[in-house]
Amino acid sequence: MHRRAFLASLSASLVSAAGKLPSDKNIRWGLSAGLWSHFRKGPFTDILDVMKDTGFIGVRLTGFPGILKAYDMTPAQMEKEISKRNLHVATISFGGPAHDPAQHAKVIENAKAAMNFLKIFGANHLVVFPPGRLKAGADVETAFKAMCDCYNRLGEAAGEMGFTAGLHNHLDEMVEGPEEVHKFMAMTNPKLFHFSPDTAHLHLGGSNVVEMYRKYKDRLLFMDYKDAKWTTPSQDVTLDTGRVLKANSKEAKFFESIYDLGDGEIDFPALHRVLKQIKYKGWICVDLDTARKGPRLSYERSGAYIVKKLEPIYL
Repeated sequence: MHRRAFLASLSASLVSAAGKLPSDKNIRWGLSAGLWSHFRKGPFTDILDVMKDTGFIGVRLTGFPGILKAYDMTPAQMEKEISKRNLHVATISFGGPAHDPAQHAKVIENAKAAMNFLKIFGANHLVVFPPGRLKAGADVETAFKAMCDCYNRLGEAAGEMGFTAGLHNHLDEMVEGPEEVHKFMAMTNPKLFHFSPDTAHLHLGGSNVVEMYRKYKDRLLFMDYKDAKWTTPSQDVTLDTGRVLKANSKEAKFFESIYDLGDGEIDFPALHRVLKQIKYKGWICVDLDTARKGPRLSYERSGAYIVKKLEPIYL
């Protein structure tokens, strides 16, 4: 009896969500597999089932080949599961020591391997995370220039493969605050390297997100819509995996500061008006680092926000 009631409530939830699925007329809505790394590990198909049910048709994989090892899958197995659900791999979170000239050849080689993997799924854009912030006393200026030089080379290599590549700004990495974003954009070739911003990391890093979109609208290519407002936890944060983040830690404060779309401080309607102005057609990844009541409910809520608040502006 209890099982029948549970299944009935689950079916009702899916029917309700089905009437609110985001459209993919101009915007192709995706999500990041990164959220599931904070939950007890299940099969990769759990992610795909949430995607299928909530209308987020693409996934940003969190690293290659690491994600294949994490879920004990081959590329062929992953492609089979994704294809039979009519879903897509949108891109990969790619990183490496781009600040070190001695490692540039290896970074480019790894990027090419990641893009060859993405070709299996018909994807054509690589999202690039900058290196972590350097320790005190390091020659940051020289390292920053080396990073930009590397990414110009990476962008050129991507173009030769029929791909594009773009910067994903991030807290605690070399492109974090607004001055660093502006500096990076000035030191990279706009014909070779694009801007694939993360709204939460822009906001929490001190940027005016709407102004960033307006200033660099011609370089926008792939982006994360992630809502945020700085929130100090009142107690330790316990992840579904059982890992405990101490209340006074930077990581706990970050987790508490990430919200479902519409629950934070970011003006997504204004961002969507920028996208309408440039007639953007492409992927937006609704990324979540935390889902307080589980991934499915958070993506149902975020999908409903998209349908109600964003689609009337720009489908």
